[in-house]
Amino acid sequence: MDTHNISIDMTEPVVLTTECPELALYARGKVRDIYDFGDRLLLVATDRISAFDVVLPTGIPGKGRVLTALSAFWFHVTADLVPNHLLTTEVDAFPPTCRPYRETLQGRSMLVKKTKPLPIECIVRGYLSGSGWAEYQKTGAVSGIPLAAGLLESCRLDPPLFTPSTKAEQGAHDVNITFDEAAAQLGTEMAERVRKLSLALYERARAYALERGIIIADTKFEFGLLDGNLILIDEVLTPDSSRFWPCDTYAPGRSQPSFDKQFVRDYLKSIAWELREPGPELPPEIVARTYAKYQEALRRLTGAGLSS
Repeated sequence: MDTHNISIDMTEPVVLTTECPELALYARGKVRDIYDFGDRLLLVATDRISAFDVVLPTGIPGKGRVLTALSAFWFHVTADLVPNHLLTTEVDAFPPTCRPYRETLQGRSMLVKKTKPLPIECIVRGYLSGSGWAEYQKTGAVSGIPLAAGLLESCRLDPPLFTPSTKAEQGAHDVNITFDEAAAQLGTEMAERVRKLSLALYERARAYALERGIIIADTKFEFGLLDGNLILIDEVLTPDSSRFWPCDTYAPGRSQPSFDKQFVRDYLKSIAWELREPGPELPPEIVARTYAKYQEALRRLTGAGLSS
């Protein structure tokens, strides 16, 4: 769909950071501000956007609400495959100290169970793109998994590949690792469990999205331990953690237009920026078109958009 024809409320306030002095700040990530309630965390998705591991100074209006709505949706859709950390997205069900910040928190916050996160990111690739394509061109393999010769960029991979990566500190780059390297960190049994779960989650989501005109090219899952039990955490299957492509323009052999922040990455590659701090401001047209893509992904996948 032509994103120029989507109506965008560009007057929506952009939330680049949250200030909730009565709450205990746990951490600020690239996108989320996290508050601590002992055995629970409050994840607040801001409108910050990062690219090439740099948080940009320009936010995307409503982006945090899109991420929260999509994560809550997918947590519900996949709950039968693996338990997850989501408790509620309703501010009235948050601890009472959150109430003074209702306007900030509404629609962009999740109260979740606190877990011990696993030290790897669980990436599943259903199509050959991004760093996987770059690695394949050099080595004929992705994360140590050899692939057939002559594959095209963006071609579908059957079965999908489980390609874990390290978790880098903010400003640093994640590094793709092999399954054996992941097993060395997690133990073989745990590594096999998260591989199986990640592939099952991806297959469920890929089939669902294809029926709604979206290809999920790849995605990232994170897991944590709670009382020894493995649960799905963080965000899930959003435009920040996935590559979403429109089905109607898909063609292997080239890069694809997308509903995710690849659009911002492509813009940044087109200007004279060295892909390191500080990040450049995004022009209004790029902001408007980027939010249009996020909103269209939400509408296609859930049947709902964001109210103005």
